Amino acid sequence: MDIDTRGPRFGATVTTVVLAAVLVTGSSALLGWQALCFAVGAAAGVQKSPYGLLFRAVVRPRLGPPSDVEPPAPPQFAQAVGLVFALLGLVGYLWGPAWLGLAATGCALAAAFLNAAFGYCLGCEMYLLLRRVPLASR
Repeated sequence: MDIDTRGPRFGATVTTVVLAAVLVTGSSALLGWQALCFAVGAAAGVQKSPYGLLFRAVVRPRLGPPSDVEPPAPPQFAQAVGLVFALLGLVGYLWGPAWLGLAATGCALAAAFLNAAFGYCLGCEMYLLLRRVPLASR
């Protein structure tokens, strides 16, 4: 079942704010929360992530019907990519080196911002590119 494209974009907006706050404060707890959100989105789908549930319960009822939908697999893959960067960031913030925490969080922030501001999902594009790569095992 396809999903409303505004949901992942709303999630990217919240994620942008959270990751910017992590960079400003250096809060590993806040980055841990974001990693958890990414993990749920990667495992259960973006519509079941905390930000997806918030969108469905609070934001979506105030909007008209979606004009654009998309398959859930690309945003779900993007959540997995975000999770990898969040986990790398946690390693950097908790055990060092500090630059790893900053760099990984900054990369995740850049990707989230691109989706939030321009509707361009880097993780989704990665998913589509990987689907086109011929595998020797096929």
